[in-house]
Amino acid sequence: MKSYRSFLALGILFSLLIAPTTLAKTSTQEEAKKPNVIPDVVYGHKHGMALTLDVLQPSVPGNKAGLLFMMSGGWISKWFPPAFILPQFTEVLSRGFTVFLVRHGSSPIFKVPDAVQDVRQAVKFVGEHASDYGVDPARLGVYGGSAGGHLSLMVGLDYRPGDSKKNRIAAIVAHFPPVDLRQIVGQSKRFPALDFNPELAKTVSPILFVSDDDPPTLLIHGDADTLVPISNSKDIHKLLEDANVVTSFISLAGAGHGFRGAARDEAQKATIAWFEAHLLD
Repeated sequence: MKSYRSFLALGILFSLLIAPTTLAKTSTQEEAKKPNVIPDVVYGHKHGMALTLDVLQPSVPGNKAGLLFMMSGGWISKWFPPAFILPQFTEVLSRGFTVFLVRHGSSPIFKVPDAVQDVRQAVKFVGEHASDYGVDPARLGVYGGSAGGHLSLMVGLDYRPGDSKKNRIAAIVAHFPPVDLRQIVGQSKRFPALDFNPELAKTVSPILFVSDDDPPTLLIHGDADTLVPISNSKDIHKLLEDANVVTSFISLAGAGHGFRGAARDEAQKATIAWFEAHLLD
């Protein structure tokens, strides 16, 4: 926090003494402008532990659309204080979207198939409880980067006939996602979540789940990404096009793995525009 000089502290104290009503009103107005945060909502249980998500509700009138953000990098799903992470979603919330920050069972204890199962459970929970948060279950989008992008594609593309309509994702945005885990599964010191039975890789590779009934899907990838090559997004985008799915692909020149600066701003702008185009009336 910023340190205040002594004279500023005295000035604030003096203001409190002479104008308590005015300051109280201002404070109330400022509080009203802040998004509402509902932390640690339990969406499931596993191994005696709770699976949780945070709900960020906009201070502006909601647009009835909900966005599930996959809190995952390397299939590691960390918890952050809502106040710490909230600024990253300021623009999305200002557009009236309700955001669900989804955490899954984290690597290294849990592997990729476990994470996929968890986030599928989260989608089901949000769909069934959407009205509790002012959201239309038919207007759910999902997005994330890297492992979060992979999980976004899995829950969006792997729609099963027995699933409820409330489990259905209506729009996807994936930033620099790995799409074919058959090529990278195995022992890995850097990504222990990939150390699972290779026979299961086909069940968690989104490139194998493309079909003509998939939701509108946007892929965004940097052409300088050396961790997850841009060919991942190009390949699945081509398959989506061939299946006549509404899709778009954005290549960011010079951007590596994890967008920063202008690349980050461009990706955010495109992400919001995609959801506004496909989730709102």
